[in-house]
Amino acid sequence: MADSVLTEMGRNLNEAVRILQDRQRELEAGSEIGHLGRTSIPGPLQADGQNIESIFHLVQNLLCDEAQDEDRPSHCRMQNVGKQGHVALLGHCLTAYVSVLDKERVRRFTTRILSDTTLWLRRLFRYENGSAFFHEDDREGVIRVCRLVIHAQYEEFSSEGYAALSPAQPVIYMSASSRPGLGQHLASQLGFPLSSLCMVPCNTVFGSQHQMDVALLDKLIKEDIEAGKLPLLLIANAGTSTAGHTDKLARLKELCEQYNMWLHVEGVNLATLALDNVSSSVKAATKCDSMTLTLGQWLGLPAIPAVTLYRNEDPALSLTSGLTSSQPSEKLRPLPLWLSLQYLGNDGIVQKIWHATDLSKQLMERLKTLGSIKTLVEDDLSSPVVVFRFSQEIGTASGGGLLEGYSTGEREVLDTFNRWLGEKLTQLVPACGVDVVELEDEGVYLRFNPLMTAAVLGTQNEDVAALVDKLSVLVPGVISTLCLRKEFQQEAQCHSPILSLIEDVSWPGLGIVRYNTQCGEMLGDKKMQEGNKINSELIKRLQALETNINFSTGSEFETLNDCVFVGMVTEDLNVSELLHTMAALGREVEENSKLFENMTEVVRRGILEAELQLQKDNEQKILDEGLLRQLPVVSSVLNWLSPVQSSVKGRTFNLAAGSLDSTEPTYSTKIQISKLYAPDTPTTPARGLQVGTKFFQRSKEVEPNTLPRTDQAKEGEDTAEEGFDTTAINGTPSLPISPAVNEEKHPGDVVSDQTGESPEYLKEFEAASSERQLEDEMVDVTGR
Repeated sequence: MADSVLTEMGRNLNEAVRILQDRQRELEAGSEIGHLGRTSIPGPLQADGQNIESIFHLVQNLLCDEAQDEDRPSHCRMQNVGKQGHVALLGHCLTAYVSVLDKERVRRFTTRILSDTTLWLRRLFRYENGSAFFHEDDREGVIRVCRLVIHAQYEEFSSEGYAALSPAQPVIYMSASSRPGLGQHLASQLGFPLSSLCMVPCNTVFGSQHQMDVALLDKLIKEDIEAGKLPLLLIANAGTSTAGHTDKLARLKELCEQYNMWLHVEGVNLATLALDNVSSSVKAATKCDSMTLTLGQWLGLPAIPAVTLYRNEDPALSLTSGLTSSQPSEKLRPLPLWLSLQYLGNDGIVQKIWHATDLSKQLMERLKTLGSIKTLVEDDLSSPVVVFRFSQEIGTASGGGLLEGYSTGEREVLDTFNRWLGEKLTQLVPACGVDVVELEDEGVYLRFNPLMTAAVLGTQNEDVAALVDKLSVLVPGVISTLCLRKEFQQEAQCHSPILSLIEDVSWPGLGIVRYNTQCGEMLGDKKMQEGNKINSELIKRLQALETNINFSTGSEFETLNDCVFVGMVTEDLNVSELLHTMAALGREVEENSKLFENMTEVVRRGILEAELQLQKDNEQKILDEGLLRQLPVVSSVLNWLSPVQSSVKGRTFNLAAGSLDSTEPTYSTKIQISKLYAPDTPTTPARGLQVGTKFFQRSKEVEPNTLPRTDQAKEGEDTAEEGFDTTAINGTPSLPISPAVNEEKHPGDVVSDQTGESPEYLKEFEAASSERQLEDEMVDVTGR
């Protein structure tokens, strides 16, 4: 009976995982699959039950419903559950199944599971003569240990409660580099005031800046003892949450024995205790009073509880503090881990941990070949966590002075570019699991922590090689952008007030500028709306150019929505040409906007004038013909007896000139007479119109960061060739102007620049102008 139940249980679990994984592959492939919307209204429970496959499909729809949101791309990524993951999930199913058996069988079963798992973990991580506590929240272990120490230090705590703490307030010490929020969570769960927490600073002069200052800790303990407080517990790190550094555990253990304190150790580096070659700093953790292990993350096992190994000789205190329990559900908690450890075996566990540490060594060796990358490691190189960043000082030394003239004190700018590097590497090489961390005294770093991510993401050696390759491609762009950033700021100031430079150190790019509208008569919100419209159109014009630069409106969190954000650039960028073109295109967009507004106003005035002329013609007709001819019956008799020869005065509206003219000269001479119309229009450089030429690239013959200077005559010739004027007026470079018009233009003609192509703002009228020839352009307001 039991065999059939277990077999059916395993079969259902495999089927459920298969359905979930198949649906995930379909989502990643981009296939369109019907799913329940997030806004779907829950319906009543169906009268007939559904089969298991339909239920699993419903579960998958609910899990990936957010990923199918049309407003944002899909980021639903499920862990690849292999055979070891199936074993862990099967353990949870067995936990529910075993809990329904009779109590005696459950007691024998749980005793064996607990003793086996504890024995294996103690031998695997070199922790002798200890007990194990299994918990879902990885912070719960240190909370239970604190309760154990409280009961051991305050004998009357069980009977008197917190009143027993009044003679000597307990103090818990922890490093300033501990994971954020641990101290507050510990105090709230224990009911301690925040004054019971003592954050020990790290070394700032000698040793690592992320290791606890042992000398200062000794001083703090003495001060607390003199103040009548009781040192209770010390939380040390074997691999900090950010940089992966290990405290001096051997010295801290000596200090705890001196003051009768409990030493608890946690951190990712504890995983290396399973290896043959363990650094001395991490090996000292085997002598601590308790340690917390997170095997689920290290081995890539889903829903595996964390384990806290501790030493205590009094079973009553362990039961009182909650480290041991008589509840069957609590005793069955290590069952999934028990199955996973047996499935992997000792060699399999060691192999996984060794693979993660080997990935870190490979990345460290490859990063040494990149001159602009700075790594942050411990002196003994015991940490499997690799923390690195783009360093400006190193880039200057190896890049031949590319960053000369740029202030090295702008830490915010370097942090911004390192954040950008982390985001790009996460997108380009997601299997590496690189994330961004911010260190208090050193700024933003990139962290590679394979012990926490490699088993889940399946990181391999080729992923590390791809990470370094992508980094070597991105770093030159960062260097080039930093080099040209100051030149961009200087050139933007030269174009003031047409272009305004926006200072924003959080933008990872060349810079931010705003085109200022020249409509001085506009005030308030109207001018702001017009500026937003012009800058939005300017971004579209720049994005349409054939260039390697990314022009955008900024990130989704940016509040400056009326600016042009210039992204990463290469070293051959001609910054002066870029800003000249931005100013020219901005003025062109503004002139186009004015042209449409003026054209609308001209048409409106023409219609009003035509209506007025029609009214005057009707009045004049009444005066000329007399009142009798206006009567219906009388007018017919008079017109029959004495016909009146009256001519209708036609009107034509000249769209180009914006005037209402008479049609008499046209019908008398049979020739259309038009007026000269040639509006001034700004133009962009002709170089950008050449096919196959990239915009804003500095010529190879031109020396970097310099622009050719010629005399006034030569500059005038270049202006005539390129189609815009670069002569400075009152210290400000003038905007592009249109070429002079020396010949008569007809209203239907389109003014073109020297390149033979029509300006952008008139191209929309060419279709209408081509249809309107001599006869079509004449608009007879009388209906003739």
